[in-house]
Amino acid sequence: MAGDPAARHANAWRILAIVLGLHVADEALTWFLDFYNPLVLSFRPAWSRFPPTFDFDVWLGGLIVLVVALVLLTPWIRGGGTGPRVASWIFSILMFLNGLGHLIGSAYFGRWLPGATTGPLLIAASAYLARSIR
Repeated sequence: MAGDPAARHANAWRILAIVLGLHVADEALTWFLDFYNPLVLSFRPAWSRFPPTFDFDVWLGGLIVLVVALVLLTPWIRGGGTGPRVASWIFSILMFLNGLGHLIGSAYFGRWLPGATTGPLLIAASAYLARSIR
């Protein structure tokens, strides 16, 4: 695999998808929505209905489906081409910002926020994916 860029890229994608799964578990176990939903509701007077609030079951179920779908896309990523590269950049950037957001939010609020424990893993895995894109 060391000499196969397509395999490295697919492996990096799979790793980031698995780390996202760990992050979802981290958020669920630390009651992320108990922090997120009240924060969003405090924005509502200025921002109308965006961003949305979530019910725990719908939120967790949706994220589980997302993580499974991302893992199942690994063979497509390995196939290469413009689509997989663009998808990888988008996935990498979003997860980098997600991890960074949890850490910056923790500093801003002066406490370790739900999901912050896996924030550094998201940053590292997203950087690995970005590095693997050819």
